[in-house]
Amino acid sequence: MKKHILMITPENKEINKFRKRQINNFIQITMPYLAAFIDEDKYDITLIDEYNQKIPFEAYYDLVVITVNTANAPHCYNLSKLFRNKGSKVAFGGPHATLLPEEAKEHCDVIIIGEAEESWPKFLEEFYCGNYKREYRCLNTPSLEGIPIPRRDLIKGRFFTKGAVFATRGCPYSCDYCNLKQIYEDSFRKRPIKEVIEDIKSIKSRFFVFWDDNFFGDIEYAKELLKELSKLNKKWAAQVTLERCKDEELLTLAKKAGCIYFFVGLESFSKNTLISVNKGINNVDKYKELINCVHKHGICVQAGIIFGFDTDTKEVFKTTLDMCNYLGIDGVTVSILTPLPRTPLHYQLSSEGRLLTQDWSYYNGKTRVAFQPKNMSPEELFSGYMWFRSNFYSLKSIVTRLKRSKTNILYNLIVNLGYKISIRKIVK
Repeated sequence: MKKHILMITPENKEINKFRKRQINNFIQITMPYLAAFIDEDKYDITLIDEYNQKIPFEAYYDLVVITVNTANAPHCYNLSKLFRNKGSKVAFGGPHATLLPEEAKEHCDVIIIGEAEESWPKFLEEFYCGNYKREYRCLNTPSLEGIPIPRRDLIKGRFFTKGAVFATRGCPYSCDYCNLKQIYEDSFRKRPIKEVIEDIKSIKSRFFVFWDDNFFGDIEYAKELLKELSKLNKKWAAQVTLERCKDEELLTLAKKAGCIYFFVGLESFSKNTLISVNKGINNVDKYKELINCVHKHGICVQAGIIFGFDTDTKEVFKTTLDMCNYLGIDGVTVSILTPLPRTPLHYQLSSEGRLLTQDWSYYNGKTRVAFQPKNMSPEELFSGYMWFRSNFYSLKSIVTRLKRSKTNILYNLIVNLGYKISIRKIVK
């Protein structure tokens, strides 16, 4: 007899309200990917993404699986309680369950720690047979060879934004505020290029995004992949390190392969700030040269900006806006510095007594401040962050930046105006 499995990509109401008004949110790939490992002779699968779906609490499921990130942890714990009260077994995995397994264990029946390529299929088989363990832990660094193509057919209502793919896993760098090293250990792995291409071919939409932490982590691998990708007539985006964009051949290949924009983690325009958080790979003096080079190749720059570093004063918001306008940065993903668990930043702020709460819902980097900044109050940090968002997407800034960028003007304008409308509604 088949067992019924519900797989949830959670999103609490606060962050959902914030994200739903934006127009370019691609799906989280974790659950569609894990669904591809499931034997459908043994399980009926229901995939739910709270970004655009309601959880079917009225139905019964033998097993409920939830991927837990830090900001959603309290929400996930509540979901688990509701399902366990109905007799379902609940399994947790994901970043927060991996970083704080002892805490997460208190709220579920099974915890899957670390990467799941080996432990997830083993758990599914043992659960089906009724003889499963309380904990499954990744003991080896999984290979990315021969992994299945995500079950995008199970995704509902997101035709244009369900094309997410990963070609590599991990990042070569170790920034103090990032938890990738704690999740993936110190490894950077590549998927066979042929298998990546087959995955991309299976995406019905012309548009997709690489979900890699650093798509240019291995330049020679990226070049070979781009040569094959250029044959598919797709449009895509990826997260890369700006420093790697000095390679003209790499940018030429990316454009020919259909790249629309790069997400680059600039984080700050202060040399001292970048050095203080171990982000020395970013060279502020080269920002203009490298961004101009990306634009010259017809690729937009979506910059990651973070506010709240110890070197930040109340002037940082205006200074950052001026620099973004000067450089013609096409778009930003702006965040509040967030001391995620087990990162060097979290240990530092904890030792200094500057963490304001252990309520993980404060750790989303978008709607709340979880720590005491050094040179301003938490309220001033949040107010300045919102001021920057509003002014970056003002008509004056949009026109200034597009004139300097001159890249993908129509696409760029649509995205910027979408964010402008989104921010106006959030502020209201």
